[in-house]
Amino acid sequence: MGVVKDQGRTYDLEMPVVVVGAGGCGLTAAIAARDAGVDVLVLERDATPLGSTGMSTGLIPAAGTPEQAAAGIEDGGALFAADMIAKAGATDAAIVRHIADQSADTVALLQAHGVPLTLVDGFVYPGHSVRRMFGTPNRIGGELIAGLQQAAEAAGAMILCEATVETLFVDDARRITGIAFRRPDGAVETVGCGALILACCGFGGNAEMVRQWMPEMGDAPYHGHPGNMGDAVAWGDALDADLADMAAYQGHGNLAAGYGIIVNWPSVILGGFQLNFAGERFYNESIGYSAAAAHVHAQPEHLAWTIFDSRIAETLAQFEDYQDALRSGAIVEADDVAALATATRLSVAALEAALAETAAYTSGEATDPFGRDFTGHAPLAAPYRTVRVTGALLHTQGGLAVDKDARVLGVDGKVLPNLFAGGGAARGVSGAGAAGYIAGNGLLTATTLGKLAGRAAAALTQA
Repeated sequence: MGVVKDQGRTYDLEMPVVVVGAGGCGLTAAIAARDAGVDVLVLERDATPLGSTGMSTGLIPAAGTPEQAAAGIEDGGALFAADMIAKAGATDAAIVRHIADQSADTVALLQAHGVPLTLVDGFVYPGHSVRRMFGTPNRIGGELIAGLQQAAEAAGAMILCEATVETLFVDDARRITGIAFRRPDGAVETVGCGALILACCGFGGNAEMVRQWMPEMGDAPYHGHPGNMGDAVAWGDALDADLADMAAYQGHGNLAAGYGIIVNWPSVILGGFQLNFAGERFYNESIGYSAAAAHVHAQPEHLAWTIFDSRIAETLAQFEDYQDALRSGAIVEADDVAALATATRLSVAALEAALAETAAYTSGEATDPFGRDFTGHAPLAAPYRTVRVTGALLHTQGGLAVDKDARVLGVDGKVLPNLFAGGGAARGVSGAGAAGYIAGNGLLTATTLGKLAGRAAAALTQA
């Protein structure tokens, strides 16, 4: 288990590139490596590829794309990077700019391999200056994963599921010579490699690590992949790799309580708002759904009500997650304020006050004391919609520090010879905490660092 010295080991199989994890990062890495003409083996612990990508809305931000140009949207790496840095604060600005510059090429690569990504219409997510989100037709992560898996397999990547990587073998120069993985029947097999890509996501499923690095979410619901147990962090630590931004994470302040379904954030950003069980707004909802998680979690019973209306529901209808929430009964429709009061068990007076106040903020007649700008949206009007929500941890954003080719960096600042990382295994672009996350940061780094790792790992094995 862990990291073990090689000592002249003979492996059951030799592969130029081995990828640990078949989520968005690992599958994109496999596609990129195959494009370079290099054989690649992807090892996935689950029975089918899924990862955090499969549990997401599947949206990838990209700047300077042809689709944006056709829609009259002026965007590019400089603006995208500026948006991320403005939200994240202290971060590695050079890496952020590089990833932003690479984002359009990442989407183009996946589109070229048949992944049906199109520009999302109708709204701009908080923190983004313009529309730059790309998603599959139903805007859901499972659909994206299916497209990525099909593309990777069509490109010739070998994907082996139910294979849990347990051990990395390393020589005295910290070069990874191979790995060992365990099958469901307990059998252990070994694979030698020229390069290893860690795409096995973060540590959100490891309660001890969560309490260590982000105590404010230590007892919050975890709505992420259970396989995110921090393996990459542990391996990196054993290899004296640099760990960065370990307190950063993506949360969500709109998880339907009791249903485990994310209700898409346009329910809030298009003019909706959240009330606690006292019928009071309690923060500036425009900070984004990730930072919202801790605010919602801090409320009595860790719960709140999201209030929106039929106008907003029309925009939400394009998202499969919202359709799931409707089918499950998580979304309650209310013809008037009295019905809304019955649904939420809040007083009519409290609801009327909240609706009147936010309408005044929308018209500019009053200023929100929390600092939210409601202007630019119509005030909420009957019929209303509501959903009881909690704040949840989705996935972590801290991890192994990497360079512009996704090569893992040691604590001494030097690159490890043939180890790469991306997605949740690597340091993200969200700064030091939850407030720095803007929509799509997770899949941006998963796919773009995956692409960069796949290309660089392939080049290394061809040198």
